Amino acid sequence: MIFLQSPEEVVPKDHPLRRVKALADAALRELSGVFGAMYSEGGRPSVPPERLLKSSLLMALYTIRSERMFCEQLGYNLLFRWFLDMDMSEAAFDASTFSKNRARLIEHDVAAQFFVQIVAQARAAGLMSSEHFTVDGTLIEAWASLKSFKKKDEPREPPSGDGSNADVDFRGEKRSNDTHESTTDPEAKLMRKGYGKEAKLSFSAHSLMENRNGLLVGFSVDEASGTAERRNALRLIDDIKTTNGRITLGADKGYDSRDFIADCRERDVTPHVAQKQKSAIDGRTTGSIGYAISQRVRKRVEEIFGWMKTVGGFRKTRFKGIERTQFAGYLVGCAYNLVRMSRLTA
Repeated sequence: MIFLQSPEEVVPKDHPLRRVKALADAALRELSGVFGAMYSEGGRPSVPPERLLKSSLLMALYTIRSERMFCEQLGYNLLFRWFLDMDMSEAAFDASTFSKNRARLIEHDVAAQFFVQIVAQARAAGLMSSEHFTVDGTLIEAWASLKSFKKKDEPREPPSGDGSNADVDFRGEKRSNDTHESTTDPEAKLMRKGYGKEAKLSFSAHSLMENRNGLLVGFSVDEASGTAERRNALRLIDDIKTTNGRITLGADKGYDSRDFIADCRERDVTPHVAQKQKSAIDGRTTGSIGYAISQRVRKRVEEIFGWMKTVGGFRKTRFKGIERTQFAGYLVGCAYNLVRMSRLTA
């Protein structure tokens, strides 16, 4: 018996992924010129970059931990095939397609442009504030073991012990980022989030949130250091501040420093920063109603980090280096915004 059916008929009409797909397709259509410049007119047929980007969205939305597992599910998951505009007979592409095309996508800064298009959609729909923002930072665990954290001038000796999990004894050894680096990922730095917590090889991730609906408007990955939060906060503000109007910026106590406050005021940014015992801001700022509102709303930025780390699988990066981790972070941020926007515009 022959039975004909398309993936479009299988997906329910009220499925929440339909709104996400419509928003993602609209953003990708704006990038068609970029995609056209990336590929040659000759050569063998390749997987469209739109399909690779949408595959990354699905991996974040459905917490799929690897590209190989996603390609396996693509062989039988009709919902995924429908989202990628694949028919029933089309063969699933191989997991190596992601790694072979990732360098080309990074070279043309495609993930950042995709993120910018989604933010522009939200702004055009009136979902974003243009005056009130919140910034915060977190640590993303690197794809490197503490055993790989060795002295920079130490010769690379073959590992001892059986198997790939070598025996390493670093008890009593003072290790720091100045004298040591990871042989797996040299850009990862040893860092801990707070007192009493263990130090791990990590990158720092920084989010800029608008305060109206808690949408992500800026995201950056940098080396983990004590000054990374304040440095990236200013960079994210410079990226979105296109007018001469004054804006407010909510933040936690980690941003309460005289240098950061002065840099904010030079940019016409009112620093709604939580106060330390010896604070750099005074009652002229903290006495306003807006400051109290910013301090209440700023905590929603933790929802972004929570979603990206749990649902989006971004608690630990699967890639080496800041550049590739930034690429992955943009795509997870796109997935978060698309989910929020689909609910707000339903």
